[in-house]
Amino acid sequence: MGGGGSALRVCADHRGGINWLSLSPDGQRLLTGSEDGTARLWSTADGTCCALLQGHESYVTFCQLEDEAAFTCSADCTIRKWDVLTGQCLQVFRGHTSIVNRILVADNQLFSSSYDRTARAWSVDRGQVAREFRGHRNCVLTLAYAGAPCVEEAVAGGLLVTGSTDATAKVWQVASGCCHQTLRGHTGAVLCLVLDAPGRTAFTGSTDATVRAWDILSGQQLRVFREHQGSVICLELVNRHVYSGSADRTVKCWLADTGERVRTFTAHRHSVSALKYHAGTLFTGSGDARARAFDAQSGALRRVFRGHAFVINCIQDSPCDFMNTATQPVPPQLESHLSHIRSVLSL
Repeated sequence: MGGGGSALRVCADHRGGINWLSLSPDGQRLLTGSEDGTARLWSTADGTCCALLQGHESYVTFCQLEDEAAFTCSADCTIRKWDVLTGQCLQVFRGHTSIVNRILVADNQLFSSSYDRTARAWSVDRGQVAREFRGHRNCVLTLAYAGAPCVEEAVAGGLLVTGSTDATAKVWQVASGCCHQTLRGHTGAVLCLVLDAPGRTAFTGSTDATVRAWDILSGQQLRVFREHQGSVICLELVNRHVYSGSADRTVKCWLADTGERVRTFTAHRHSVSALKYHAGTLFTGSGDARARAFDAQSGALRRVFRGHAFVINCIQDSPCDFMNTATQPVPPQLESHLSHIRSVLSL
Protein backbone atom coordinates (compact mmCIF):
# COMPACT_ATOMS: atom_id res chain seq x y z
CA MET A 1 0.00 0.00 0.00
CA GLY A 2 1.29 3.46 -0.87
CA GLY A 3 2.12 6.08 1.69
CA GLY A 4 0.02 9.10 2.51
CA GLY A 5 0.22 12.38 0.59
CA SER A 6 0.38 15.65 2.47
CA ALA A 7 -1.73 18.70 1.66
CA LEU A 8 0.40 21.72 0.83
CA ARG A 9 -2.45 24.23 0.70
CA VAL A 10 -6.19 24.15 1.30
CA CYS A 11 -8.31 26.74 -0.56
CA ALA A 12 -11.58 26.73 1.31
CA ASP A 13 -13.68 29.83 0.62
CA HIS A 14 -16.39 28.22 -1.55
CA ARG A 15 -19.69 27.40 0.13
CA GLY A 16 -20.54 24.47 -2.11
CA GLY A 17 -18.95 21.56 -3.94
CA ILE A 18 -16.28 22.17 -6.55
CA ASN A 19 -17.36 20.91 -9.96
CA TRP A 20 -14.20 21.71 -11.91
CA LEU A 21 -10.84 23.40 -11.72
CA SER A 22 -8.40 24.72 -14.30
CA LEU A 23 -4.76 25.71 -13.97
CA SER A 24 -3.25 28.66 -15.85
CA PRO A 25 -0.65 27.79 -18.51
CA ASP A 26 2.13 29.20 -16.30
CA GLY A 27 0.92 27.28 -13.25
CA GLN A 28 0.60 30.42 -11.10
CA ARG A 29 -3.20 30.62 -10.87
CA LEU A 30 -5.97 28.13 -10.23
CA LEU A 31 -9.60 28.65 -11.28
CA THR A 32 -12.39 26.79 -9.46
CA GLY A 33 -16.08 26.57 -10.36
CA SER A 34 -18.55 25.74 -7.62
CA GLU A 35 -22.05 24.62 -6.71
CA ASP A 36 -22.34 27.96 -4.89
CA GLY A 37 -22.70 29.73 -8.27
CA THR A 38 -19.31 31.44 -8.14
CA ALA A 39 -15.85 30.87 -9.52
CA ARG A 40 -12.66 31.85 -7.74
CA LEU A 41 -9.12 32.56 -8.80
CA TRP A 42 -6.37 31.39 -6.45
CA SER A 43 -2.65 31.89 -6.20
CA THR A 44 -0.93 28.52 -6.33
CA ALA A 45 2.03 30.03 -4.46
CA ASP A 46 0.22 30.65 -1.17
CA GLY A 47 -3.40 29.54 -1.67
CA THR A 48 -4.90 33.01 -1.35
CA CYS A 49 -8.06 33.91 -3.26
CA CYS A 50 -7.16 36.56 -5.85
CA ALA A 51 -10.62 37.19 -7.29
CA LEU A 52 -14.24 36.22 -6.74
CA LEU A 53 -16.16 35.81 -10.01
CA GLN A 54 -19.84 36.47 -9.31
CA GLY A 55 -22.71 36.72 -11.76
CA HIS A 56 -24.00 33.26 -12.58
CA GLU A 57 -27.51 32.56 -11.33
CA SER A 58 -26.96 28.85 -10.74
CA TYR A 59 -24.09 26.44 -10.13
CA VAL A 60 -20.94 26.50 -12.24
CA THR A 61 -20.52 23.26 -14.18
CA PHE A 62 -17.12 23.78 -15.81
CA CYS A 63 -14.33 26.33 -16.18
CA GLN A 64 -11.24 27.01 -18.27
CA LEU A 65 -8.40 29.38 -17.43
CA GLU A 66 -6.33 31.03 -20.16
CA ASP A 67 -3.46 33.52 -19.83
CA GLU A 68 -5.61 36.65 -20.01
CA ALA A 69 -9.17 35.44 -19.43
CA ALA A 70 -11.21 32.92 -17.48
CA PHE A 71 -14.28 31.16 -18.88
CA THR A 72 -17.09 29.56 -16.91
CA CYS A 73 -20.36 27.85 -17.82
CA SER A 74 -23.37 27.21 -15.69
CA ALA A 75 -26.74 25.60 -15.12
CA ASP A 76 -28.15 29.11 -15.73
CA CYS A 77 -27.68 28.37 -19.49
CA THR A 78 -24.92 30.94 -19.94
CA ILE A 79 -21.17 31.14 -20.42
CA ARG A 80 -19.13 34.00 -19.00
CA LYS A 81 -15.73 35.45 -19.82
CA TRP A 82 -13.81 37.14 -16.98
CA ASP A 83 -10.81 39.42 -16.59
CA VAL A 84 -8.26 37.42 -14.58
CA LEU A 85 -6.74 40.53 -12.98
CA THR A 86 -9.89 42.35 -11.83
CA GLY A 87 -12.47 39.56 -11.71
CA GLN A 88 -14.77 41.68 -13.88
CA CYS A 89 -17.20 39.91 -16.20
CA LEU A 90 -16.21 40.85 -19.74
CA GLN A 91 -18.81 38.96 -21.75
CA VAL A 92 -21.95 36.88 -21.28
CA PHE A 93 -22.64 34.27 -23.96
CA ARG A 94 -26.38 33.65 -24.22
CA GLY A 95 -28.20 31.22 -26.47
CA HIS A 96 -28.33 27.80 -24.86
CA THR A 97 -31.73 26.92 -23.42
CA SER A 98 -30.59 24.44 -20.78
CA ILE A 99 -27.59 23.58 -18.59
CA VAL A 100 -24.23 24.17 -20.27
CA ASN A 101 -22.10 21.10 -19.52
CA ARG A 102 -18.70 21.80 -21.03
CA ILE A 103 -16.74 24.54 -22.73
CA LEU A 104 -13.51 24.47 -24.73
CA VAL A 105 -11.45 27.43 -25.92
CA ALA A 106 -9.29 26.74 -28.97
CA ASP A 107 -8.16 28.63 -32.08
CA ASN A 108 -9.83 31.83 -30.82
CA GLN A 109 -13.17 30.02 -30.71
CA LEU A 110 -15.30 28.96 -27.77
CA PHE A 111 -17.12 25.64 -28.05
CA SER A 112 -19.90 24.57 -25.69
CA SER A 113 -22.16 21.56 -25.08
CA SER A 114 -25.53 21.56 -23.38
CA TYR A 115 -28.50 19.65 -22.09
CA ASP A 116 -30.49 21.44 -24.83
CA ARG A 117 -29.12 18.77 -27.24
CA THR A 118 -26.84 21.19 -29.06
CA ALA A 119 -23.22 22.20 -29.22
CA ARG A 120 -22.25 25.70 -30.28
CA ALA A 121 -19.24 27.63 -31.53
CA TRP A 122 -18.87 31.24 -30.41
CA SER A 123 -16.67 34.18 -31.26
CA VAL A 124 -14.50 34.67 -28.19
CA ASP A 125 -14.20 38.40 -28.82
CA ARG A 126 -17.79 39.25 -29.74
CA GLY A 127 -19.69 36.72 -27.64
CA GLN A 128 -21.93 35.79 -30.55
CA VAL A 129 -22.88 32.34 -31.77
CA ALA A 130 -20.93 31.56 -34.92
CA ARG A 131 -22.35 28.07 -35.45
CA GLU A 132 -24.90 25.68 -33.97
CA PHE A 133 -24.46 21.93 -34.15
CA ARG A 134 -27.86 20.23 -34.06
CA GLY A 135 -28.58 16.54 -34.48
CA HIS A 136 -28.17 14.79 -31.13
CA ARG A 137 -31.39 13.39 -29.70
CA ASN A 138 -30.43 13.95 -26.09
CA CYS A 139 -28.02 15.86 -23.84
CA VAL A 140 -24.59 16.69 -25.21
CA LEU A 141 -22.16 15.89 -22.40
CA THR A 142 -18.62 16.10 -23.71
CA LEU A 143 -16.68 17.57 -26.61
CA ALA A 144 -13.22 17.78 -28.17
CA TYR A 145 -11.71 19.76 -31.04
CA ALA A 146 -9.30 18.77 -33.81
CA GLY A 147 -7.79 21.89 -35.34
CA ALA A 148 -7.36 22.53 -39.04
CA PRO A 149 -3.64 21.56 -39.17
CA CYS A 150 -4.60 18.00 -38.18
CA VAL A 151 -7.48 17.50 -40.60
CA GLU A 152 -7.16 20.25 -43.22
CA GLU A 153 -6.59 17.80 -46.07
CA ALA A 154 -10.12 16.56 -45.63
CA VAL A 155 -11.99 19.27 -43.75
CA ALA A 156 -11.07 22.96 -43.69
CA GLY A 157 -11.80 24.73 -40.40
CA GLY A 158 -11.29 21.73 -38.16
CA LEU A 159 -13.61 19.18 -36.60
CA LEU A 160 -15.62 19.18 -33.38
CA VAL A 161 -16.45 15.82 -31.78
CA THR A 162 -19.35 15.59 -29.31
CA GLY A 163 -20.63 12.77 -27.09
CA SER A 164 -24.24 12.45 -25.97
CA THR A 165 -26.61 10.50 -23.77
CA ASP A 166 -28.26 9.36 -27.03
CA ALA A 167 -25.46 6.73 -27.22
CA THR A 168 -23.70 8.37 -30.15
CA ALA A 169 -20.78 10.64 -30.80
CA LYS A 170 -20.88 13.03 -33.73
CA VAL A 171 -18.14 14.63 -35.78
CA TRP A 172 -18.96 18.12 -37.02
CA GLN A 173 -17.38 20.37 -39.63
CA VAL A 174 -16.74 23.55 -37.69
CA ALA A 175 -16.74 25.81 -40.75
CA SER A 176 -20.16 24.71 -42.01
CA GLY A 177 -21.84 23.28 -38.90
CA CYS A 178 -22.70 20.13 -40.85
CA CYS A 179 -22.49 16.69 -39.29
CA HIS A 180 -19.53 14.95 -40.92
CA GLN A 181 -20.03 11.54 -39.27
CA THR A 182 -22.19 9.90 -36.62
CA LEU A 183 -20.29 7.34 -34.57
CA ARG A 184 -22.74 4.52 -33.76
CA GLY A 185 -21.98 1.43 -31.73
CA HIS A 186 -22.33 2.30 -28.05
CA THR A 187 -25.47 1.05 -26.33
CA GLY A 188 -25.34 3.61 -23.52
CA ALA A 189 -24.59 7.28 -22.95
CA VAL A 190 -21.21 8.58 -24.13
CA LEU A 191 -19.75 10.09 -20.97
CA CYS A 192 -16.22 10.99 -22.05
CA LEU A 193 -13.99 11.24 -25.10
CA VAL A 194 -10.41 12.04 -26.01
CA LEU A 195 -8.89 12.77 -29.41
CA ASP A 196 -5.70 11.65 -31.03
CA ALA A 197 -5.96 14.50 -33.52
CA PRO A 198 -2.78 13.70 -35.51
CA GLY A 199 -3.99 10.12 -35.84
CA ARG A 200 -7.52 11.29 -36.63
CA THR A 201 -8.86 8.93 -33.98
CA ALA A 202 -11.44 9.48 -31.24
CA PHE A 203 -11.75 7.32 -28.13
CA THR A 204 -15.13 7.31 -26.37
CA GLY A 205 -16.21 5.90 -23.01
CA SER A 206 -19.77 4.92 -22.21
CA THR A 207 -22.24 3.64 -19.66
CA ASP A 208 -22.19 0.41 -21.70
CA ALA A 209 -18.83 -0.33 -20.00
CA THR A 210 -16.81 -0.11 -23.21
CA VAL A 211 -14.20 2.18 -24.72
CA ARG A 212 -14.35 2.47 -28.50
CA ALA A 213 -11.89 3.83 -31.05
CA TRP A 214 -13.13 5.59 -34.18
CA ASP A 215 -11.73 7.06 -37.36
CA ILE A 216 -13.18 10.57 -37.21
CA LEU A 217 -12.93 11.12 -40.96
CA SER A 218 -14.59 7.92 -42.16
CA GLY A 219 -16.72 7.25 -39.06
CA GLN A 220 -15.47 3.66 -38.96
CA GLN A 221 -15.33 1.91 -35.59
CA LEU A 222 -11.76 0.69 -35.26
CA ARG A 223 -11.68 -1.17 -31.94
CA VAL A 224 -13.76 -2.02 -28.88
CA PHE A 225 -12.14 -2.23 -25.42
CA ARG A 226 -14.36 -4.59 -23.42
CA GLU A 227 -13.09 -5.57 -19.96
CA HIS A 228 -14.73 -3.00 -17.68
CA GLN A 229 -17.68 -4.11 -15.56
CA GLY A 230 -19.21 -0.65 -15.12
CA SER A 231 -19.63 2.72 -16.85
CA VAL A 232 -16.48 4.30 -18.27
CA ILE A 233 -16.41 7.73 -16.65
CA CYS A 234 -13.09 9.29 -17.70
CA LEU A 235 -10.32 8.80 -20.27
CA GLU A 236 -6.71 9.89 -20.66
CA LEU A 237 -4.55 9.36 -23.77
CA VAL A 238 -0.77 9.42 -23.28
CA ASN A 239 2.09 7.95 -25.29
CA ARG A 240 -0.17 5.69 -27.38
CA HIS A 241 -1.80 4.32 -24.24
CA VAL A 242 -5.44 4.86 -23.29
CA TYR A 243 -6.29 4.99 -19.58
CA SER A 244 -9.96 4.45 -18.65
CA GLY A 245 -11.53 5.08 -15.24
CA SER A 246 -14.71 3.23 -14.42
CA ALA A 247 -17.59 2.74 -12.02
CA ASP A 248 -16.17 -0.76 -11.50
CA ARG A 249 -13.53 0.88 -9.23
CA THR A 250 -10.61 0.25 -11.59
CA VAL A 251 -8.48 2.02 -14.14
CA LYS A 252 -7.35 0.05 -17.15
CA CYS A 253 -4.47 0.81 -19.47
CA TRP A 254 -4.83 -0.20 -23.13
CA LEU A 255 -2.61 -0.04 -26.18
CA ALA A 256 -4.29 2.60 -28.31
CA ASP A 257 -3.31 0.97 -31.59
CA THR A 258 -4.46 -2.58 -30.83
CA GLY A 259 -6.95 -2.41 -27.95
CA GLU A 260 -4.90 -4.83 -25.88
CA ARG A 261 -5.22 -4.34 -22.12
CA VAL A 262 -1.79 -4.13 -20.59
CA ARG A 263 -2.52 -3.16 -16.99
CA THR A 264 -5.28 -2.77 -14.39
CA PHE A 265 -5.00 -0.32 -11.49
CA THR A 266 -6.99 -1.39 -8.44
CA ALA A 267 -7.18 -0.21 -4.78
CA HIS A 268 -10.13 2.19 -5.29
CA ARG A 269 -13.14 1.75 -3.05
CA HIS A 270 -15.56 3.58 -5.31
CA SER A 271 -15.98 4.73 -8.92
CA VAL A 272 -12.94 6.31 -10.55
CA SER A 273 -14.09 9.79 -11.57
CA ALA A 274 -10.88 11.58 -12.61
CA LEU A 275 -7.55 10.71 -14.27
CA LYS A 276 -4.31 12.58 -14.91
CA TYR A 277 -0.98 11.29 -16.17
CA HIS A 278 2.19 13.20 -15.34
CA ALA A 279 5.85 12.20 -15.67
CA GLY A 280 5.36 8.47 -15.34
CA THR A 281 2.73 8.73 -12.60
CA LEU A 282 -0.98 8.11 -13.04
CA PHE A 283 -3.12 10.14 -10.63
CA THR A 284 -6.69 9.04 -10.00
CA GLY A 285 -9.63 10.62 -8.18
CA SER A 286 -12.42 8.54 -6.76
CA GLY A 287 -15.83 8.58 -5.14
CA ASP A 288 -14.13 7.31 -1.99
CA ALA A 289 -12.80 10.90 -1.55
CA ARG A 290 -9.18 9.90 -2.11
CA ALA A 291 -6.69 10.70 -4.82
CA ARG A 292 -4.07 8.07 -5.60
CA ALA A 293 -0.75 8.02 -7.39
CA PHE A 294 0.28 4.88 -9.29
CA ASP A 295 3.46 3.98 -11.09
CA ALA A 296 2.12 4.02 -14.65
CA GLN A 297 4.62 1.41 -15.81
CA SER A 298 4.24 -1.20 -13.09
CA GLY A 299 0.77 -0.36 -11.76
CA ALA A 300 2.12 -0.16 -8.20
CA LEU A 301 0.30 2.18 -5.80
CA ARG A 302 2.76 4.84 -4.65
CA ARG A 303 0.69 7.22 -2.58
CA VAL A 304 -2.82 7.88 -1.26
CA PHE A 305 -3.97 11.47 -0.77
CA ARG A 306 -6.53 11.76 2.03
CA GLY A 307 -8.33 14.83 3.30
CA HIS A 308 -11.35 15.33 1.06
CA ALA A 309 -14.79 14.56 2.42
CA PHE A 310 -16.51 14.05 -0.93
CA VAL A 311 -16.09 12.59 -4.42
CA ILE A 312 -13.12 13.94 -6.42
CA ASN A 313 -14.34 15.28 -9.77
CA CYS A 314 -11.19 16.67 -11.33
CA ILE A 315 -7.42 16.42 -11.19
CA GLN A 316 -4.91 18.72 -12.84
CA ASP A 317 -1.16 18.68 -12.56
CA SER A 318 1.08 21.72 -12.45
CA PRO A 319 4.45 22.65 -13.94
CA CYS A 320 5.41 23.44 -10.35
CA ASP A 321 5.24 19.73 -9.34
CA PHE A 322 2.06 19.70 -7.34
CA MET A 323 -1.36 18.26 -8.04
CA ASN A 324 -4.73 19.98 -7.68
CA THR A 325 -7.94 18.14 -6.89
CA ALA A 326 -11.58 19.25 -6.83
CA THR A 327 -14.42 17.79 -4.79
CA GLN A 328 -18.18 17.85 -4.84
CA PRO A 329 -20.52 16.95 -1.98
CA VAL A 330 -22.55 13.78 -2.33
CA PRO A 331 -25.40 13.31 -1.52
CA PRO A 332 -27.11 16.54 -2.65
CA GLN A 333 -28.33 17.46 0.84
CA LEU A 334 -24.69 18.06 1.80
CA GLU A 335 -24.11 20.66 -0.93
CA SER A 336 -24.31 23.56 1.54
CA HIS A 337 -21.28 22.29 3.44
CA LEU A 338 -17.98 23.99 2.96
CA SER A 339 -15.94 22.16 0.32
CA HIS A 340 -12.21 22.24 -0.05
CA ILE A 341 -9.76 22.44 -2.88
CA ARG A 342 -6.59 20.70 -1.80
CA SER A 343 -3.25 21.16 -3.43
CA VAL A 344 -1.24 18.07 -2.62
CA LEU A 345 2.34 17.13 -3.17
CA SER A 346 2.99 14.82 -6.10
CA LEU A 347 5.98 12.59 -6.53
